Parts: sequence; C-alpha cells; structure tokens
Amino acid sequence: MKIGEVAKHTGLSVKSIRYYHDIGLVCAERNDAGYRVYRHRDIESLKFVHQCRDLGFSLEDCKLLLDLRNNDSRNAEDVKQLTRNHLAYVELQISKLQNLRSQLQQMVSECQGGEQPHCTIINSLNHQH
Repeated sequence: MKIGEVAKHTGLSVKSIRYYHDIGLVCAERNDAGYRVYRHRDIESLKFVHQCRDLGFSLEDCKLLLDLRNNDSRNAEDVKQLTRNHLAYVELQISKLQNLRSQLQQMVSECQGGEQPHCTIINSLNHQH
C-alpha cells in the first residue's frame, strides 16, 4: 500500500508517516522505483503509534510501547510502569494547568476593564517571575 492510502487507513498525515519512517519508528520497504510500500503489519503499527500519540505518549515512549507490543515474551509490568509514569506526567500537567487557570481567573476578576488606561492584568504581568 502506498503512503497516501496508508494515511487514509490510519488517520495520520502523510508528513507524520514519513517522519515516523525517517526516525525508524515504523519502516516501510521500498519498491524498485524507490517508493515506500506499507504492509498490513506496518499499517497496524502506525495505527498503534497514532493511538499512543493521541494519549500523549512521547515518541520515545511510543517506540518502547511498539517494541513491547511486538515482543511476545514481554513483561506486562514494563508496559504498566511506562504507562504509570506517563499518567504521573499527565497529572502533573493537569495540576500546572489548574494553577494557571486559577491565576488567570484571579487576574480577570481583579481587572475593572473599561476604557481606562489602568489595567491590573498588565500590572500583574509586570510583576510575575
């Protein structure tokens, strides 16, 4: 299957598929004309990577997960630990975003708005670290 068809089947862009190939994440064979030709297992691997990326896993983690997926003697604990680490990262990001939301809500509530030049938001931003 050629790359345009693969993009339709996987939901990935052609650019992403090429990038994944270039970094060695999912490699297609090349035909006599030099075009990438993707087999069924390549397409399934790309779908897997797409799902991992949708869940926010890094490309490095995607590679590890793909390697674990393709290893019939894998240790499920390795998969669980990698996912647990990612979950901790996501929870940290959520905490940071909640703090950010709180700061922004406070700025908005303290600002009187209107056509006056005085702005507590600008003043607050001038004094942030």
